[in-house]
Amino acid sequence: MAGHQQKQANRWGLYDMHGNVWEWCQDWCGDYPAAEVTDPQGPADGSGRVNRGGHWNNIALHTRSASRNDDTPGSRYSTLGFRLVLPGGQ
Repeated sequence: MAGHQQKQANRWGLYDMHGNVWEWCQDWCGDYPAAEVTDPQGPADGSGRVNRGGHWNNIALHTRSASRNDDTPGSRYSTLGFRLVLPGGQ
């Protein structure tokens, strides 16, 4: 489409990642390592799973992937969800 703006993928190839709902992550919540790291994996176990990205009712400061929260795996909120990803862009 002429003149149609497309969203750009982030560096992991994902689109539109901010501000819909907090997104569940596989990682258990824990302290970050003291040294700078990219994509830290978190501890092997814990009581709260990480969720990221903020939600539709957050202030702009929280609608970014660096914004991190955690909840117990049984938590349910209208502002908390997940994103399905198919590897390889298929």
